[in-house]
Amino acid sequence: MKFPTLSLAASLLISSAALAQTTPAATPWNNKQCAVVLTYDDAIDVDLDNVVPALDSVKLRGTFYLIGSSPVVTKRLPEWRAAAKRGHELGNHALFHPCDGSRPGREFVQPDHDLHTYTVGRAVDEIRANNTLLSAIDGKTARTFAYPCGDLQIGGVKFYDQLKNDFVAARGITSGMQTAAQVDLSNVDAYFINGQDGQYLIDLVKQAQQSHTLLVFLFHGVGGGHSLNVALPAHRQLLRYLKAHEKEIWVAPMVEVAQRIKDEKADVVGKK
Repeated sequence: MKFPTLSLAASLLISSAALAQTTPAATPWNNKQCAVVLTYDDAIDVDLDNVVPALDSVKLRGTFYLIGSSPVVTKRLPEWRAAAKRGHELGNHALFHPCDGSRPGREFVQPDHDLHTYTVGRAVDEIRANNTLLSAIDGKTARTFAYPCGDLQIGGVKFYDQLKNDFVAARGITSGMQTAAQVDLSNVDAYFINGQDGQYLIDLVKQAQQSHTLLVFLFHGVGGGHSLNVALPAHRQLLRYLKAHEKEIWVAPMVEVAQRIKDEKADVVGKK
């Protein structure tokens, strides 16, 4: 039996349909290949001096995890408010940034703010107080949290379990890239950046593009200002790559990406 020959157009249509079925869905990432979130910890001067102007210059938005007691919050509050109005997220990094001083290498932890001696109630109260402060700055109620020092527990208890209704998500410090379905919104993975060059940062983005996953960067100092630092040229190189590929990469604050993931998960559950 002789089968009819498909036209070139029909063949291309079938090929495209087959490719769509085998390519990981990009829908959770705003119909783009992947999502990239730029986060900056500790509310330091370089956030406002270097990072915000750099992001604004290429019209990208980031998430700044603020320690409420930081003098940089007190002294430069109008600038934080202005940054929030331009679309940057002011995230919660606790009121006093308590870390577990009982762990190795934690000599820097002050006794008054040693998470090891905290009660869960104290930690929760301080984090909620910081939310009140941040809301007074930006007028918003939806935001995300970042674990100080990546510490998740107090006396074996995960304190964020009492805060899940206060935040859209919480960012951790474990490196990894995941699909929307795989992301744990109570401990979102992030790549801790300290001294790597621009090509390393771009290569991470390319990996996320290929795997259709979420990539979160965790920065402290940018061009100085912190013992954990990335050079200005490296940071600038990353931003230029993201801007040049904005049609393929969704760059947004953590709160927006996390809300999209949350909605996606709820939709999947609703269809079951």
